[in-house]
Amino acid sequence: MHRRVVLLSVVALTVAGAPAPAQAGTTADRGPVGWSGAGSSAERRTVMDYWTPERMRAARPLSAPEPRRGTSGEPTQGTPWAARGVAATRRITTSSWTGSAAATTRQAAPSQDSKGQTWADGGGVARTVGRVFFTTAQGRTASCSGTAVTSANQSVVLTAGHCVKADGAAHRNWVFVPGFDDGRRPFGTWVATRLLTTQQWNAREDINFDVAAAVVAPLQGRTLTDVVGGQGVAFNQPVGRQLFSFGYPAAAPFDGSDLTFCSGRGFKDPVRTQDQGLRCAMTGGSSGGPWFQGFDTSTGLGWLNSVNSFKYDFAPDFMFGPFFGNEAMAVYQAAQRSGAA
Repeated sequence: MHRRVVLLSVVALTVAGAPAPAQAGTTADRGPVGWSGAGSSAERRTVMDYWTPERMRAARPLSAPEPRRGTSGEPTQGTPWAARGVAATRRITTSSWTGSAAATTRQAAPSQDSKGQTWADGGGVARTVGRVFFTTAQGRTASCSGTAVTSANQSVVLTAGHCVKADGAAHRNWVFVPGFDDGRRPFGTWVATRLLTTQQWNAREDINFDVAAAVVAPLQGRTLTDVVGGQGVAFNQPVGRQLFSFGYPAAAPFDGSDLTFCSGRGFKDPVRTQDQGLRCAMTGGSSGGPWFQGFDTSTGLGWLNSVNSFKYDFAPDFMFGPFFGNEAMAVYQAAQRSGAA
C-alpha cells in the first residue's frame, strides 16, 4: 500500500473533547456536515487570547496515517459553476490590528512553472491567503493554510477537511490569520463560529473529499472580505489546466513564516485517488492552501478550484488536491448561508 503524508503541523497542548464522528453509511453522502465553533463574544475573546505568538511559532509537522482501504469514492461532477473574487472595499490602518502590516514590493511576474518559492509579488493573494491555527482532540496545537473567498456573508474561509477534523474528532480554538508574515498578523486574527466539511470526510475521512469551510466572526465590526477581499471559487471545472498553489509550509526546508507558491499544469492522480496533482515541494503546514485556475499574477486573484491535501511519501515533489465537485460546492454554499456572528 502506498503511504500518503497529509500536510498538517502540530505540537502538544491541552484541549477539550470533540463531537462524536458520524458513522459511515448512516447518512446519504450529499449535504455537508457542520458544527459550532466559538459562539459567544466571550468564547471568541478566549480563543484570540489563547493564540499567543509563542503558541503559533510552536507548530510542528505531523505525518498522517496510511489511506484507508475501500473508502475511496468519486466526487459527483455537475454543471460548472464559478463566482468571481472581490477586492477589499478599503484599506485598514495597522494600529487597529494585531501586529503591523507587511510591506509588499511589486516585482516581475513569477514563472508559470515553480515547485515552491516565496511569493513576493503582493496583490490580492497576499491578503486573502493565511495561516490557520487550532487545537486537536489529542491535545496538540496545529497549523494549516486557508483562503478568504467571496461569499454572501463575507465571512467564509476554505481549507482542507483534515484542517477542521482528523482521526474522528473535530478541532477546537480555530482561527484564521490572513496575510500572515513572519509572525505578523497585519489583518487580525479571525475566530471561527462554524466549521463544515463533506459527509465523506466526516464519516470516513475519504481523501477524495478532503474539503472544508469555516465561517468567521466579524472583527471590530467588519467582515473578513470587507477587510482583505475574497478570492473567486469554481466547481466542476476541467482538470489539466495551469494552476497556482499557495500555502504556509512549516516543515524543513520551510518554517511557516512566508507565503509560498507552486505553479504548473495539473494532472490526474495516476496512483489511487480521484484527486488532481501538481508538481510542488511544499511541506507540512501548507494543507488547505488554495489551488487557483485563471490566476492573474498582476492582481493576485483567481478562482479557487482545489486545496493542498496530501503527498505520497515516494513522490515528495508532487502535491495532490481534491476535485471540487458537487460535494465541495455544497460545503461552500452552506458556509455562505451561515450567520457569521
